Amino acid sequence: MPDWKSYLAEHQERFLAELVDFLRIPSISAISAHAGDVLRAAEWVANRLTQAGMEHVAILPTGGHPVVYADWLHAPGKPTVLIYGHFDVQPVDPLDLWTHPPFEPHIEHDRIYARGASDDKGNMLIPILAVEALLRSSGSLPVNIKFFFEGQEEIGSPQIPAFLQHERERFACDLVLSADGGQWSEDQPQILVGLRGGCGLQIDVRAANMDLHSGMYGGVVQNPIHALVHILASMRSDDGMITVPGFYDQVRPLTPADRERIAAIPFDEEKLKSSLGVPALFGEAGFTPREREWVRPTLEVNGIWGGFQQEGIKTVLPSEAHAKITCRLVPDQEPQVILDLLQAHIKRHTPPGVTVTVTPLAFQAFPYLIPEDDPGNVAVREVLIELYGREPYYVRSGGSIPVCTLFQRQLGAYTSNFAFGLDDERFHAPDEFFRLSSFRKGQTAYCMLLERLGR
Repeated sequence: MPDWKSYLAEHQERFLAELVDFLRIPSISAISAHAGDVLRAAEWVANRLTQAGMEHVAILPTGGHPVVYADWLHAPGKPTVLIYGHFDVQPVDPLDLWTHPPFEPHIEHDRIYARGASDDKGNMLIPILAVEALLRSSGSLPVNIKFFFEGQEEIGSPQIPAFLQHERERFACDLVLSADGGQWSEDQPQILVGLRGGCGLQIDVRAANMDLHSGMYGGVVQNPIHALVHILASMRSDDGMITVPGFYDQVRPLTPADRERIAAIPFDEEKLKSSLGVPALFGEAGFTPREREWVRPTLEVNGIWGGFQQEGIKTVLPSEAHAKITCRLVPDQEPQVILDLLQAHIKRHTPPGVTVTVTPLAFQAFPYLIPEDDPGNVAVREVLIELYGREPYYVRSGGSIPVCTLFQRQLGAYTSNFAFGLDDERFHAPDEFFRLSSFRKGQTAYCMLLERLGR
């Protein structure tokens, strides 16, 4: 029987064809018209887990997009490892900025271009292939394995808290590995020790019951767009501070050791400005750009609309205006507390003549921290050093993976990030891609890590 390295080498052509097939499914969780495609992706994942040799494969209802479960529990005395990933993807707009259609995978220069290629279909397929290689080459696994693949991560996993509480026994484990994430660069590994949480809301401002002639009613009736701009401007100062009373009350202060650890990781401000095409960086005064990205909270307007927006002029006083706001949160901020503070602030700053409705968005995530010396991280570090030949950076992320804190709270298990995407792979943007070298490297890495955990 061949070893797992030989098995992986012999089946790369098939694995790539399967990734192409997987990426063709437009599993956009944010758009209700694609709910059937999200389910189709779940069925694809379930079939692939069965093919890999996993047992008790099931597509589990959540009240929203489903979760796919599978296990292999024949390693007595060994730890039980839960492997996490997601098969839903971001919307593809603006479509005209894609070089190739987002759900017609295109391979060029050892990269595969498609929506979901890096985030997270390419990464989440990797551990399935690794488990198959181990089972086919030796007939067993070095640890007990469970899989938790969800279809709603890109919308904040709204049904997962209640689902996981109900299914705690099914997903009980000793540690979690997340296949949603990445490494620092092609030759520099990293270990993720912190994620920001988040929450969001929509503001709807209404005045008159119809659009009005601005010559007849301008200066007589409140303009909802002006009212909305006033509300939004009241939330931040010119130096980037959030001015919502109480917003910073729960924020855990940065220790000198925290700042030293962050400062030790290379950061090139000029290179970042150039790559983003911005003349300057901006953010909360008193903190470095990396501190603001990793360990400080934010309040951002994600979208604003209202009134006449077509070519030319229409002298109208619009009847309504709207905005969406999201906040990234840090330890020890609670999403609901922040939402309550925002709603109170909006009420205080609503000018006369309009009615404002505030609706919380489904996106709510708690911040996450894992000790650097957690056993999962210790094993990950050893494998990364063997793979890359150098010590990993210990980093935090400005983004959110809501289930990490849920696993910690519901299962009592920390999540170690173990994935191989890179920051330049345009996830959430047109022309998303995944390096096929990372696809291959990840398969080897997961086999090594599962063997290491088995020891």
